[in-house]
Amino acid sequence: MTLPRVTDRRLLFVGGKGGVGKTTTAAALGLLAAERGRRCLVVSTDPAHSLGDAVDRPVGDRETGLVAGLWGLEIDPDAEASRHINRITADMSQLVAPEMRAEVERQMEMARLSPGAQEAALLERVAQLILEGTKRYDLVIFDTAPTGHTLRLLTLPEAMAAWTDGMLAHSKRSEELGKVLQHLQPKGSRADVPTPLDDPQEDPFRDMDARTRRVAEKLLERRRLFHRARHALTDAETTAFLFVLTPEKLPILETRKAWDALSRFDIPIAGAVVNRVLPADADGTFLQNRREQEAHYLAEIDRQFGDLPRIRVPMLASDVTGMDSLREVAEYLAAGGA
Repeated sequence: MTLPRVTDRRLLFVGGKGGVGKTTTAAALGLLAAERGRRCLVVSTDPAHSLGDAVDRPVGDRETGLVAGLWGLEIDPDAEASRHINRITADMSQLVAPEMRAEVERQMEMARLSPGAQEAALLERVAQLILEGTKRYDLVIFDTAPTGHTLRLLTLPEAMAAWTDGMLAHSKRSEELGKVLQHLQPKGSRADVPTPLDDPQEDPFRDMDARTRRVAEKLLERRRLFHRARHALTDAETTAFLFVLTPEKLPILETRKAWDALSRFDIPIAGAVVNRVLPADADGTFLQNRREQEAHYLAEIDRQFGDLPRIRVPMLASDVTGMDSLREVAEYLAAGGA
């Protein structure tokens, strides 16, 4: 069974277990789309960026031209988290009395180092790229982090909606903020946040003071951003998720779990790329070429890391799963002094 022509979509997410070749696949699909005449942007959301290595040129946190019709972008999680926290600090400072702003800033500085700060920031940047990138490019390809991170990224819109409601409820100190909560409360599931408001001709914030109105409008704008991005993610006409895996037990297991999870969230799945399959005509010459390439890189490792203690563990004849194969690896490690 062959894949559908995924380069005809507007949004494509390439994901899978770490180390299976997602970045190479995403970059190759981007090149294919560009050669087919489409303007394409490849976005790396994996903190362990390797897009620049795949295209053999620097790619940073700005859209960088690679070849005709193809651009690359590596999102810097730390810089994105810092910008994200700064925006939230400014927004929250408007919710509190002036004498409380120093405490808000102190709390947000602590949040800057929290485990979820990068993911929340990444979600907002990806949501913006989903909505704005598809206006400037024919295709946006996301080279995503390992599957577990991707699932959290795709489910964060609901979490952020719940967080917004909780913050408003906790901070409600007046009838005006109560009105904000009423107008922002989802009427269905968290994924079905109403946008625009039920009656676009009516100004729901007309009775609020200027400060509260600014807060309410900012929260509503953010809510709409996440809702529209989620809608785009579930649009099977324009969006697809493509798995990359290798013919090994653990990537197969993780891909199956991810497939089930994404299906529950109505994320359209285009198929899978099974990477690093031995060619049917692999023979002594093929294997000899691979061995010569490996020898070159082993020598490079010796040159680059000559002062660093190191041992070599051979590829085993089968997957490393179960105690017997783990024990075999452990014996190699022990023999090398580990």
